[in-house]
Amino acid sequence: MRMTTGLMTPIGVAPASIQAPAALSRLLAIAIFTLALILSPVAEAKAPPASFADLAEKLLPSVVNISTTQVVRQQGGSRPEMPNFPPGSPFEEFFKDFFDKNQKNGQGGQNRQRRPRRAQSLGSGFIIDKSGIVVTNNHVIADADEIKIRLQDDTEYEAKLLGRDPKVDLAVLKFDPKGRDLTAVTFGNSDKMRVGDWVVAIGNPFGLGGTVTAGIVSARGRDINQGPYDDFLQTDASINKGNSGGPLFNLEGEVIGVNTAIFSQSGGSVGIGFAVSSRLAKPVIGQLREYGHTRRGWLGVRIQTVTEEIAESLGLKDQTGALVADVTKGGPAEASGIEAGDVILKFNDRVVETMRKLPRIVAETKIGVDVPVEVWRGGRKVIVQAKIGELEKAEEAKLVPAALTGAPEEPKTGRVDALGIDLSLISDSLRAQYSLGEKVKGVIVTNVDGDGPAAEKGIREGDVIVEVAQEEVATPDDVAKGITSAREKGRGSVLLLIDRQGEMRFVALRIKQG
Repeated sequence: MRMTTGLMTPIGVAPASIQAPAALSRLLAIAIFTLALILSPVAEAKAPPASFADLAEKLLPSVVNISTTQVVRQQGGSRPEMPNFPPGSPFEEFFKDFFDKNQKNGQGGQNRQRRPRRAQSLGSGFIIDKSGIVVTNNHVIADADEIKIRLQDDTEYEAKLLGRDPKVDLAVLKFDPKGRDLTAVTFGNSDKMRVGDWVVAIGNPFGLGGTVTAGIVSARGRDINQGPYDDFLQTDASINKGNSGGPLFNLEGEVIGVNTAIFSQSGGSVGIGFAVSSRLAKPVIGQLREYGHTRRGWLGVRIQTVTEEIAESLGLKDQTGALVADVTKGGPAEASGIEAGDVILKFNDRVVETMRKLPRIVAETKIGVDVPVEVWRGGRKVIVQAKIGELEKAEEAKLVPAALTGAPEEPKTGRVDALGIDLSLISDSLRAQYSLGEKVKGVIVTNVDGDGPAAEKGIREGDVIVEVAQEEVATPDDVAKGITSAREKGRGSVLLLIDRQGEMRFVALRIKQG
């Protein structure tokens, strides 16, 4: 069998009507194909280095060991509670051993006064300024009474805390180098890192001192439920306890992550480590250096994920954006006209693909500026202007989502078979039975069918339905009418706003037919 090969005519090459000898034509096609391969993105991928030695030699002096001392004061009578630390925290193993040892030795006598003990912990950090500015994890220095920095040559300095941020688990320290010429490193752009790119981690695992490991970026944008702004790089470079706070470098020697946590059931490295991305870390570190604390943007909304059912019930074509479940009274969102039930699609001209992306976008927005917010409301896009507040001031003021006011007077019951629930107006006895506040408004769920649509979505007795399809309800009949209206519009699901002990949440339920 004879096989023939056909080649597409490249753009810019003479048309087929201009004939050339067959051999020359084939050579020309091969040359063009080879040139295309050379210029392709795949050909531009960096080959693995023959050795990391030069890079390690250059970077090791910038990485420091951090030791902290904490005075643990214990009173006789009961065993103190063991503190909780993030995964991979060097404090975690120490306190576990400490408490277990005391328990075995029987040092928990009721009348015995224990002497204070000095708990020590080890971690890592890196120098970002030759004046002696060091970055590490917050959990490395949390509750420390003394902090010491040790350089590669074992020279030791006392350090002080400039600022820390538990939400992102970062801290900035300062020590006096006493005229010494320090080696400082700079941040790179973590957004340019691709899955599969080489990375190098340097730190102080198990107190062994400067240790270099290499691996690749295993994943990007990981959310490990450590905080509201999770944006971790996942790597298989060996990271162990004591690496916390150390840098993750790219092959140019730039810091693209701060090693923070590991996933491990044994306590040792299993090839799953997490580093705070430099994109998230860099502005936080800048604020800690300048102010001693963070200054994040604040919108004043409580949000939730737009599920497939919620998108359908709102008439959204795509499952995107962040659904506003509640608006903080007196906050920027309320002042701008943002309402519960709105879906935020864009914030300051940045697309909100998922719910968890919005907090990061808002936090990075400059405080006091007016920004456009595009929301989905009533089946169409609406743009409002919001003046961004400061999150830290809102936390100090203890601002919380406002409760809805008003309460129905007459008791009345009913059932909605389409959802599989029994309902009632809120009476004084039901308020007492379900511990409802005096200002709670809506229709209370008194029974849930175990196999109904409501049960499938976690609706339970004592929940209060505030809205159906973004319309306020005051009676069981209002709920039933909302279901009927959704059916008439051809929708297979309906959106409910639920008040559960003061917490507002939207739930999209499939409507049972029949």
